[in-house]
Amino acid sequence: MLDIFAQTLPFFALIAVGFGAGRTGFFTPDATASLSKFVFYFALSAMLFRFAANLSLGDVFDLQFVLAYTCGSLVVYLLATVVALARKRGIEEAAVEAQCAVVGNVGYLGVPMLVILLGEAAIGPVMLVLAVDLIVFASLIVILITGARDGRMSFAILKTVGLGLLKNPMIVSISLGLLVAAASVPIPQPADQFFAILGAAATPGALFAIGASLATKSAERVAVAGWLSFAKLVLHPAAVAVAALVIFPVDPYAAGVMITAAALPVAGNVFILAQHYNVAPARVSASILISTAVSVFTLSAIIAAVTR
Repeated sequence: MLDIFAQTLPFFALIAVGFGAGRTGFFTPDATASLSKFVFYFALSAMLFRFAANLSLGDVFDLQFVLAYTCGSLVVYLLATVVALARKRGIEEAAVEAQCAVVGNVGYLGVPMLVILLGEAAIGPVMLVLAVDLIVFASLIVILITGARDGRMSFAILKTVGLGLLKNPMIVSISLGLLVAAASVPIPQPADQFFAILGAAATPGALFAIGASLATKSAERVAVAGWLSFAKLVLHPAAVAVAALVIFPVDPYAAGVMITAAALPVAGNVFILAQHYNVAPARVSASILISTAVSVFTLSAIIAAVTR
């Protein structure tokens, strides 16, 4: 356990450095936004493209894996929704809270950390988790909030969801990488080196950006944020573990990667959506802050468990 904690510490130390830079004002919110944009559209996209281009569709897609992760996540999603509705929250707030309970920081934290800690074989499973989060759950929150406001489902809602997926650089970079891999076209050495250099900026840039963005988050509504953090850090990996090990048996290594990915703290893009729709942004902000701080210990414990 201490061994794993020592290995995860540098990643969280980078987050802490970013937090300090943001908290002291050395790194302004505008600077953080610019760094996040660079990581999201350039560095992380280059990393994902290069990873995907060196895989095959058979290495990535596993129906049992997708079913296990999706079903395990949906159990926690529904639980968080029921708890929110029982507290007399509306559909919109319930959708945002459910999103906090199942969508982790796979892009910024999971991809760089898990590939380094669990080995390059983790690339395929991590990408599958990321794809399910982006395609299923990122679409679901838009459908629920927009549908609740319009009072019905419409083609416009589906169009918004579809365009959002097509414009997401993570989806685009993974898809293009897999197309290159499927065509068996080798990436020219200069191009490969370019993507390697640009992609190498993703890990420190993403972790620093996470910390700097956390500096602007508040810890309001601590009780609800505490419940959502517990759901994300404990219930989500537990439900995914049952699904992957019992209900839809998955290869043990891939199951370990999936469970670890499920244990990641609440993703920053949940706050972006909450802010965009003006639905409980303070609650999401607190959930991100608390879950990220606590995950220093919970994530280390889960990585130690799955690697055994």
